Amino acid sequence: MAMCKIQKDDEVVVLAGRDKGKRGKVLRIIPSDQRVIVQGVNMVKRHQSADQKNPQGGIVEKEASIHISNVATVDPKTGKSSRVGFKILEKGQKVRFAKKSGEVIDV
Repeated sequence: MAMCKIQKDDEVVVLAGRDKGKRGKVLRIIPSDQRVIVQGVNMVKRHQSADQKNPQGGIVEKEASIHISNVATVDPKTGKSSRVGFKILEKGQKVRFAKKSGEVIDV
């Protein structure tokens, strides 16, 4: 499996668009379109017909995807946006790290 710079459950900050500055957790990644769905960001209203999950139906607000270039991972040390790099630890494990602080994002 190839590692992507932004992964599911990452904390990200929006860099551009109407939701600039907002933070949220990545709910889903769509690699074929280079898009991500971030919790609470780029909310749109959709007409929903009644089903078992939503017996009432009506107008539902949900997250729409935004381009992956418009989000940046949050640096775990400073809490600000940072680019992501890769490095290999002494044990031979490949990890992602925040380029601003050098802090490992996840192990």
